[in-house]
Amino acid sequence: MLELKDLRVKFLSTGRQAVDGVSLSMAPGERLGLVGESGSGKTVTAMAISGLIERSGVELSGQVLFEGRDLLSCPRQELRAVQGRDIGVVFQEPMTSLNPLMKVGRQVEEALRLHTDLSPQERKALALEAMEQVGLPEPPVAYEKYPHQLSGGQRQRAMIAAAMVIHPKLLICDEPTTALDVTVQAQILSLLGDISRRYGVGILLISHDLSVVRRLCESVAVMYRGQIVERGQTEDVFQNPQDEYTRRLIAAIPTRKRHE
Repeated sequence: MLELKDLRVKFLSTGRQAVDGVSLSMAPGERLGLVGESGSGKTVTAMAISGLIERSGVELSGQVLFEGRDLLSCPRQELRAVQGRDIGVVFQEPMTSLNPLMKVGRQVEEALRLHTDLSPQERKALALEAMEQVGLPEPPVAYEKYPHQLSGGQRQRAMIAAAMVIHPKLLICDEPTTALDVTVQAQILSLLGDISRRYGVGILLISHDLSVVRRLCESVAVMYRGQIVERGQTEDVFQNPQDEYTRRLIAAIPTRKRHE
């Protein structure tokens, strides 16, 4: 479904090579964790895949193949057709991604307005269904609320509903649980797993936290200084890490013994 070939992203203003020759593939329905410390290039990689990277001032090379189509070279109009319809994105902090002046329900419907010819009534019905599926309490009430009237966990669920309402093939989740407490974090990860299994949606989970990736993803790619240094099945990587950087990431995971 997704294949990156020698992807390189360089910021011309600073000369920084944020992504340095990344090659990576994902099968349909696969849950892949892309993990690394801040500044490793994982979020820039995700933005290149989703088409959200600002191309002015950036030097892009390589290929981002989605179902055989190179998203880096396709016309802007064609790229916009893929965004939101086939590739959904869930960001780290929904308060900065949701429009504070627009009711939640209208924002959940956005992809339907852009990519379908459905009537307003049909869009609302699908939005309410998506909000119910992600566990938002009283969807008709939440539909009429503004983002600030929801809790952090509810806003994240609304973001997932907005990304899933049109049933994309790939869901990119960039640190989707970082701002949430441990209990809500577990609920969101469980929700993402349920969505993937129910609809066959591929999930690319961007995280600095290997323990989060372990809970959701069947495979993992470890990124360091713009490069993939290790890739494999999640449990194999945890049990027998091959790269020194991966070993350091695993060693940094808090354990009960360290707190006792």
